[in-house]
This record gives sequence, C-alpha cells and structure tokens, in this order.
Amino acid sequence: MANEERVRTAGVHTLALDGKGRLSLTGVVDVTSFDETLVALETTRGMLAVRGEGLHVERLNLENGELTLTGEVRAMEYDDNLMTRGGILARFFG
Repeated sequence: MANEERVRTAGVHTLALDGKGRLSLTGVVDVTSFDETLVALETTRGMLAVRGEGLHVERLNLENGELTLTGEVRAMEYDDNLMTRGGILARFFG
C-alpha cells in the first residue's frame, strides 16, 4: 500500500496516556524504529518520538492505525524532521 493511501486510511490521530505506564495511539501510519528507550513512529499528524524506560509495543495494527505501548513514558515529541540530518533518529543512527 502506498504511503499516501496508508495516511488516508489510518484515520484521526489520538493519543491517550494512562498514568505513565500505558500509551494508546490511533492514526499510526508506520513504526520507523523502536527499542526500550525510544519508539519513533509516523502518524497522520507527523512524526512522533516517544521516550522512556522499558518501552514495549504491546499491540500494533497498522491496518487500523492503532498502537499500544507499555513501560514508563517520560516524553513525547512531534517532529516532522525525525529522519533528516539533525533529527532525533539521525542523532541515534547517524
């Protein structure tokens, strides 16, 4: 499926944080990178970096644009330039 099609079918982007331990998202287009301290994903509203400790992708359904993370969420940052030079992923993997 083309990226533009996935953006259209993913729907509205919502984010719900239950305490610091469970993050539920809709409007997820793709997960570009993840480990226990950083989950980088593309949403219908742009790139999103979730940082924390012990992060775990509990549920992922890209057809419906849904993602559930567990672990200690410490920060969330939207950034359309995550993959470009100087973006967060470039700093980790560059």
